[in-house]
Amino acid sequence: MSAHPHPPLEGPTPAPAGTSPAEPAPGPDGGGAAKVVAEGVPSSVRPDLHADDGRRPIAWLHINAPGRGVTPSVRSWCQCGRDLFAAGQTRALALIDDHVQHRTLCPLLVPQEGKAA
Repeated sequence: MSAHPHPPLEGPTPAPAGTSPAEPAPGPDGGGAAKVVAEGVPSSVRPDLHADDGRRPIAWLHINAPGRGVTPSVRSWCQCGRDLFAAGQTRALALIDDHVQHRTLCPLLVPQEGKAA
């Protein structure tokens, strides 16, 4: 058996005695060091995934096509009030085409400026 005990396998590794946390080296102005990845490697800022860019979903198309021998279904709905459902291959394909056409005509998706009344 070994004279040195093994550290635990789970949890944080304890710091050796007599050490302190790392601190940034002072920069030229006396503040902390500049934060760079490495010399010659540009650092980048990751986009904020929670930032609101103003876009909102308006029209949805849900297609359920489980496989052979099972009836496919489609649901098309929009914030303008459209809510359509179709079951069966022929009707589902027709509703998909209709949904695509609706997206080109919906008053919530197409700007109304400059249209004749």
